[in-house]
Amino acid sequence: MPEVDVGGRLDPEPLPEAPALLSTSDGTVIRATPQAATLTGEFSPVALIGRNLRDLLVADGDLVRLRGRRGELGVRVLTWPHHANMRLTVTVLVDVSDLVDVSGLTDERRKLHDAQRVARLGTWEWDPETNVTRLSKILCEVIGRNRDSVSTHHSYLDHVHPEDRARVRDAWRPLSEEHQPVEIEHRYIRPDGAVRILRLHGAPIENCDGRTLLVGTAQDVTEQRAAVTRMERSSQRFTDLVTVTPVGIGLFDQAERLVDANDALCVLLDYSLDQLRGRTAGRMTHPDDRGTALGDLCAGDGGRHRKVPQRRLVRSNGQPVYCELHVALSVQDDGTQFWLVVFQDITERRRTAESLRFQATHDELTSLPNRAAVKEILGRMLEGPGADRVGVLFCDLDNFKRINDSLGHDAGDELLVALARRLEEGLPEGCIAARLSGDEFVVICANIDVAGGVDSLATEVGGLLRTAVPVYGQLVRVSASIGAAVPSDTEVGGADLLRFADAAMFEAKRRGAGRVSMANPALMASADRQLRLEGQLREALNNDELMLYYQPVVDGDGSIISVEALLRWPHPERGMLSPGAFLPVAEQGDLLRELDRWVLRTALREAASWPEPGARPVAIAINMAGLVPGDHDFVDLVADTVAESGIDWHRVVLELVETALVDLPSRSRQAMGELVDRGVRFAVDDFGTGYSSLARLKELPAQIIKVDRRFVSGVDGDTSDFAVAKAVVDMARAMGRQCIAEGVETATQFHVLSGIDVDAYQGWLFSYPMPPAELRTLLSLGPLRIPQGT
Repeated sequence: MPEVDVGGRLDPEPLPEAPALLSTSDGTVIRATPQAATLTGEFSPVALIGRNLRDLLVADGDLVRLRGRRGELGVRVLTWPHHANMRLTVTVLVDVSDLVDVSGLTDERRKLHDAQRVARLGTWEWDPETNVTRLSKILCEVIGRNRDSVSTHHSYLDHVHPEDRARVRDAWRPLSEEHQPVEIEHRYIRPDGAVRILRLHGAPIENCDGRTLLVGTAQDVTEQRAAVTRMERSSQRFTDLVTVTPVGIGLFDQAERLVDANDALCVLLDYSLDQLRGRTAGRMTHPDDRGTALGDLCAGDGGRHRKVPQRRLVRSNGQPVYCELHVALSVQDDGTQFWLVVFQDITERRRTAESLRFQATHDELTSLPNRAAVKEILGRMLEGPGADRVGVLFCDLDNFKRINDSLGHDAGDELLVALARRLEEGLPEGCIAARLSGDEFVVICANIDVAGGVDSLATEVGGLLRTAVPVYGQLVRVSASIGAAVPSDTEVGGADLLRFADAAMFEAKRRGAGRVSMANPALMASADRQLRLEGQLREALNNDELMLYYQPVVDGDGSIISVEALLRWPHPERGMLSPGAFLPVAEQGDLLRELDRWVLRTALREAASWPEPGARPVAIAINMAGLVPGDHDFVDLVADTVAESGIDWHRVVLELVETALVDLPSRSRQAMGELVDRGVRFAVDDFGTGYSSLARLKELPAQIIKVDRRFVSGVDGDTSDFAVAKAVVDMARAMGRQCIAEGVETATQFHVLSGIDVDAYQGWLFSYPMPPAELRTLLSLGPLRIPQGT
């Protein structure tokens, strides 16, 4: 049991865990242990403070009588100067009742005896002249000896651990030869082989005939030392962990001055440990982040620990370093509180987060703000006091598709980047340029009045986009159609402004290239109707309320070789709608991909159960507009849908417009190749409308070429259309590709196309698009009728 400090005037080393007193030079007791209080019959050590040793101890022959509350008690007295203050004296009172065979113990002495047994504290007496050692009953129990056996100092040394024996022999010499008090700790080997750790105190006394006896205490401190060792090892492991951990760790005192730090923190801040010691946490922090003390950080979390997501520190070169702080209040062995702070460098993580945020809010090609950023910017502006002065210009490049198709996507990208820089550099102050997608730019103006009004700003932006740009060695002239919109009332949001400006842009484009149109009430009402139609289309798609019609493709003898799936929408108010009525709305609402998935899933499921006329299964052709080979999940999505339907791979034809197949990156071509290897065929739909030269036909990764109906309609009277159709057919045949003519409506067209060896035909001459039930009937009837004659 530890001693109780009641004096409050010094903080010396602990007294022995025995009946012990600490006194001044005049004998005044200033500290006492609980064991001393028990021995004297006092309830608390406080009762002994201020008493004088002359009043407590009275010499009586070989013994000293201790005056207690319930009488006197014979003890041996050991004294020595205190290690921490030589002016103070430590007095240990050794109960020798079991050494002198005193019969009968008082209650207080019995309590002390029991306490010593619990504390494994025994007493001993050594006569240097006879070398005989007398041990108390408790000490015999501690060292495992029979009390009746003869014990000498030499026999005691024989049981000291061999590694400690020389040190112990030397330690006893001052006591035996010079009669100086000693204190020593060593390992002791019991007769049963167990190793215990003993802590001994010894001092000389004189008996009644003047002979010197050496007396003292011995305590088994094995468990205490094991606990200390565990604590030291734990402390060392913690120290090692702090040293090798890759994050910075600092220890701060209550004044928030750095006391110690690991190497990682020194490297993080580019200072040596000596340079860091004594610096306050505030001095290490960037000026813009100062103001919150470590104690205040933990105030809201029970006062123990707190995580600070971000704080900037300052390196030796003045550069900021961003750290995440973990602050904890801890206590040292002496009870002093300190702050343990972990500094995790998040500079790179923050840079990555900023980069990801930039990527999420900016266009990858031009680095202009993207659609998400536009919505955020407009939202902030329309919530501010100047919301009624916000303006939006929606700009769409004229004939950009033709430029992209003729010069290639790389050239188109270079043109877009050049125009983005012109907008950034030429726009008035307070205006922001953004790119939504493709060839669509948006200009947001925070104060249209400062920019000179909507008309003036639109003219200025039109001038910036009406220019000649050198691209791949060619001077490309461009212009843009511009739609403008300003808030008509306080209910208009950012998405509304974009819709109104978009609708105005389409009106401007309808009037011709390079035009500007202002959103008016009629246009806004039309935009609202389009928005309502988009919502209805989304609902119809989610509720599976769309349907497919099918149009056969026949060979030269009328046999149906494939069927093209055509999307229809049975609108509850407007009746059956064809794709031309709602696909533009789907495109604006980013629904094309979902529509393609629905068509693919539905068409393959229905086709899997069709009857098979003749020996050749009928293929199913699906138009793809939103789901294209460049998508990362294109192959998996198609493969999963085919597997789900159970249809044979060789019956699947995927149709894409010519522009979707031009300049495909290698990854997209690889995706198409994976599907082709399984049996899927790709068809180029509406070939001839993408402004591509015939020379590009060989570059298209497709097995089927479909000649556009615009050329087919004139083959029987327009020599140019006939020449184009014949050239396409000849090249397709030379490259081993199947050629299908679309929009065949007359017998004359059929005979002309047959004469130039077209492989298959599709059009009203053979069959109108029909619902699934009618198609099943048609398939069961066999070949369709083919016009006779020439």
